Amino acid sequence: MIRVGIMGAAGYAGSELIRLLSGHPKAEIRWIGSRTREGEPFHKIYGNIYRIVDLEFTGSELQELSKDTDVIFTATPQGYAASVVNDELLKNVRIIDLSADFRLKDVDVYEKWYKIEHKSPKYLSESVYGLCELYREKVKDARILANPGCYTTCSILSCYPLVKEGLIDPDTLIIDAKSGTSGAGRGLKEGNLFCEVNENIKAYGVTTHRHTPEIEEQLSYAAGRSIMINFTPHLVPMNRGILVTAYASLKKDSNGNVPDADELISVYEKYYGDEQFIRVLPKGVCPETRWVEGSNYTDIGIAVDKRTGRAIMMGALDNLVKGAAGQAVQNMNIMFGLPENTALEAAPLFP
Repeated sequence: MIRVGIMGAAGYAGSELIRLLSGHPKAEIRWIGSRTREGEPFHKIYGNIYRIVDLEFTGSELQELSKDTDVIFTATPQGYAASVVNDELLKNVRIIDLSADFRLKDVDVYEKWYKIEHKSPKYLSESVYGLCELYREKVKDARILANPGCYTTCSILSCYPLVKEGLIDPDTLIIDAKSGTSGAGRGLKEGNLFCEVNENIKAYGVTTHRHTPEIEEQLSYAAGRSIMINFTPHLVPMNRGILVTAYASLKKDSNGNVPDADELISVYEKYYGDEQFIRVLPKGVCPETRWVEGSNYTDIGIAVDKRTGRAIMMGALDNLVKGAAGQAVQNMNIMFGLPENTALEAAPLFP
């Protein structure tokens, strides 16, 4: 059995990890950590786990907890994982970090966008970006796994094939994304109150959202050069879900023509046709968050606007599953040589 510890288990992503791992046949949750809930039973704040997981939150030091653990998930705010990772800890465990501490390779970029000092930049070069479908071979041997963000997972997967194949001009890429309110976490924030969110939709973090450099870095690897995008997120009044709609100019062939939707769908099938958790939708079908809710699936659709010569790339996923905890479990399965879909095969919930 894989001995699991979860730090930051009181948050939405942490609780989703517990929900998924409670049904994992090869994993045992040994402890759950929270700096604010020490001594409380988990089911006191998440009644859905009552009589399923009988654990209390611990506030003990990570170094001591690691002695009884094979892998630690850190579902914590930015800055925590970087402040606790060290050589001694990594002798005992592997780290799957759900924050942004190890996603960006350039420490200056991290500190610019997150407005905090990075406490362990020496580990950035060895950390592996855990977008499973793109980097699973690197994930296998990772000591530090940077679990991607929810917006970034959906944005990158939606755009990657066309950027990689050079079929769009990535410098024209505009990504419009929408998220349910759970993406902002469980902390009390005025902007997330029911009366503030209900019957409303709003853009936020315009030109400044911290997932922007993460998307740019990964798509730059695909393009083979540095690229810059426009990324605008929106908050919508629903619990879960990410919907991305991205636009970019298609490159013309020698006859001045752009590929049609059927040709682009075949490109997506080339990259994702064998992937269980990425579903390339038929022509004319657009992704919807309701068809992926509660699951580890990402649905992707593609359309071509012949009039403007642009590709429209669309993606939908559950921000707490494929966008956070589900992908983290998928990464753990890869790291420990298990079938990638272990504990993740449940179909999406509807209604």
